[in-house]
Amino acid sequence: MTMLDEILKFNGSFVEYKMYEPYITTKYPDKRIVILSCMDTRLVELLPKAMNLRNGDVKIVKSAGALVAHPFGSIMRSLLVAVYALQADEVFVIGHYDCGMSSVDPNAMIDQMKARGISEDTLNTINYSGVDLKGWLRGFGDVATSVTKSCDVISNHPLMVPNVPVHGLIIDPNTGKLDLIVDGNKQSKPLHTTIKEQPEKTEE
Repeated sequence: MTMLDEILKFNGSFVEYKMYEPYITTKYPDKRIVILSCMDTRLVELLPKAMNLRNGDVKIVKSAGALVAHPFGSIMRSLLVAVYALQADEVFVIGHYDCGMSSVDPNAMIDQMKARGISEDTLNTINYSGVDLKGWLRGFGDVATSVTKSCDVISNHPLMVPNVPVHGLIIDPNTGKLDLIVDGNKQSKPLHTTIKEQPEKTEE
């Protein structure tokens, strides 16, 4: 039995016996927050449990390393949708210790691509098109710095609501302990509207 067959078989029973009922909720987060976290397998259940979150409490966006790689990429778009369309009032960026992205070797990954059938011509085409493939695949060295950078990208984004707090935390994937890196409630927010300074009036 393939993994797909196994999942579909279980799903049939899940629906038939109404095992979904405890999870029924709305699309709006009850705690009005959106979380950007890493896709690490250790966080699937641990992160919500460590934050006392249940189904329906939050919106969760995941990326490798909890990175916002591009200010107008799909991750940033998802965060903006959560804020503007789905009633999230706070953003949490949560990285974790022992993250795989901190040790990603672009050269080794490209070698794996070749070993699994990606041709040299394809790689050359990507490079010639202006994409810095190694830079795009490269991870980060320090998780605290990475989390801080992602928070900066989000909070300073020209389309982000200025008064939305953007918090940065790091979770221990073994114990669930959270370390605070950025307290969004204490960060000054940029004003996205430019107000022209008016010359001071002098009394005549």
